[in-house]
Amino acid sequence: MARVLIVGCGCRGRALAASLIADGHAVRATTRDPARLESIAAVGAEGVVGDPDRIVTLMGALDRVTVVCWLLGSATADPEGLAALHSTRLRFFLERLIDTTVRGVVYEAVGTLDPALLAGGSAEVVRAHETWAIPVEIIDDYGAEPDGWLELQRGAIARLIGE
Repeated sequence: MARVLIVGCGCRGRALAASLIADGHAVRATTRDPARLESIAAVGAEGVVGDPDRIVTLMGALDRVTVVCWLLGSATADPEGLAALHSTRLRFFLERLIDTTVRGVVYEAVGTLDPALLAGGSAEVVRAHETWAIPVEIIDDYGAEPDGWLELQRGAIARLIGE
């Protein structure tokens, strides 16, 4: 079993966490808002206050993590902040993974954000793969099924951990 870090653990992130925990995985999940820690704990995940706008706040959450899920395809912030989450902040985070136990990244390239912004984030993830051989999975379509995103995320994680 693996330890998975979900960066951006809103409603869908909590559903993913619950599903992974049911399969025996350990899940750590980040939120910017300390008031949301209780809802993360309610699904059995370890909640961590961490802000992807301040990568240093995520670094402690990487302890013994095997796979990171960057679930920010529907994040909310000002336009500059959103652009940074899928470019400079993401790039900085990926660079920091080199000296950690992380062996794979799942990037959510679908959501409510501008598809061009998410395509830029996908390019950052591909660049990390090409530069440092970090295994990656990019989810860029959730299909027509209402819960298709959950199975796609689970499948991506399973591939990254060799299940």
